[in-house]
Amino acid sequence: MQDDLRFVDESGRSWKKIDPLRTGPFGRCPRCGKGHMFESFIKLSPACEVCGLDFSYADPADGPAFFVQMFTCVPAVIFTLMLEILQSPPFWVHLVTSLPLVLGSTILPIRPLKGWLVASQFFFKAREGRLVSE
Repeated sequence: MQDDLRFVDESGRSWKKIDPLRTGPFGRCPRCGKGHMFESFIKLSPACEVCGLDFSYADPADGPAFFVQMFTCVPAVIFTLMLEILQSPPFWVHLVTSLPLVLGSTILPIRPLKGWLVASQFFFKAREGRLVSE
């Protein structure tokens, strides 16, 4: 039971498991919860500056972009199209409503989602699939 609540690194040091939702969306290290995961807006740091966790294991690929497109961008685009079809407003109305909605719904959630996916990969020990021969 105790092993389920802790990680042990290569040097034998023990770390308490932290829920990915408590670290990832905030850009914190999934192992220690204190260091920073990101070097810039969405570029991962090479390693945590506090505990030294190497982030080379992380490969969220297109996961963040997929989630953003499916759950925020598609409804924003549907809103924009429905506004145009039902009301046919002047162009400036789209500049004031649709443009900020689409930009905000695509840019703002990408970093928290990427952080959550990277933290989840660490928490669940996700690795590249391998074929096992008998």
